[in-house]
Amino acid sequence: MKLENIAIPIILAWISSNYSAQEINYNFQLNSHELEWLSNRIYSNECNSNFNCLTYWNAGEEFPSLGIGHFIWFHSEQEPGFEETFPQLIEFMRIRNAPIPKWLTEESNLNSPWKSREIFYANFHSTDMVELRNFLAQQKALQVEFIVERFNLTLSQIILDFPTSERTKIDGILRKISSDSNTMGLYALIDYVHFKGSGLSRKETYKGQGWGLKQVLHNMLNQPASINSFVESAEQILERRVENAPTARNEQRWLAGWHKRLQTYLSTR
Repeated sequence: MKLENIAIPIILAWISSNYSAQEINYNFQLNSHELEWLSNRIYSNECNSNFNCLTYWNAGEEFPSLGIGHFIWFHSEQEPGFEETFPQLIEFMRIRNAPIPKWLTEESNLNSPWKSREIFYANFHSTDMVELRNFLAQQKALQVEFIVERFNLTLSQIILDFPTSERTKIDGILRKISSDSNTMGLYALIDYVHFKGSGLSRKETYKGQGWGLKQVLHNMLNQPASINSFVESAEQILERRVENAPTARNEQRWLAGWHKRLQTYLSTR
């Protein structure tokens, strides 16, 4: 994947007096071949490229995961503990004039109709669920474009969330990893943000410690900027997450799979 500047409008909530908008502008463009490759890679990472996995509810989770990127969706009575991405995806698709299933657009507030995993799978072969899977299978390109656009915005926000004294170093780490043509660094950054988040949400923490890209980068401040050190740092951060997680969640069961996913950042295409 290569790095190019593109004119995607990015609206930042605030701009640091020490960093101009141009200095924190991360606009990565992937060509059609790269987008297709990334789409297939994420689909494999999240769903093992299994059509039925496009509508999925993982045992031990409180919400379903939908699409090639397993975008999460809460019902109306649920208190979000993680960033909800499926309604954002649907809004993105609506703006792009995708043929969204009518039942998804009938309410002004897009809430999941399933309040438990049991109800979800009882309706797995319903007309609405089958229509949703077919729609998500047909719209893989828009899903990966949504992932990349969220990534572009996220990098700028991450930089601004660091103390001023650390921003130049973090900027250098990001640019080194993303621009190295001999690695899959840009894929690693995009996938990790999608996979484990930006690390900016104060809600997405255990014992006050997050596990997103910000935490991985912070852990690299005194390490060389390379894809290998990025993977090593991510492994450490995810191991810390498991250690801090509530015992009832039993997150240890997912750690091997998370490590396997991180190893794809080191492989060739």
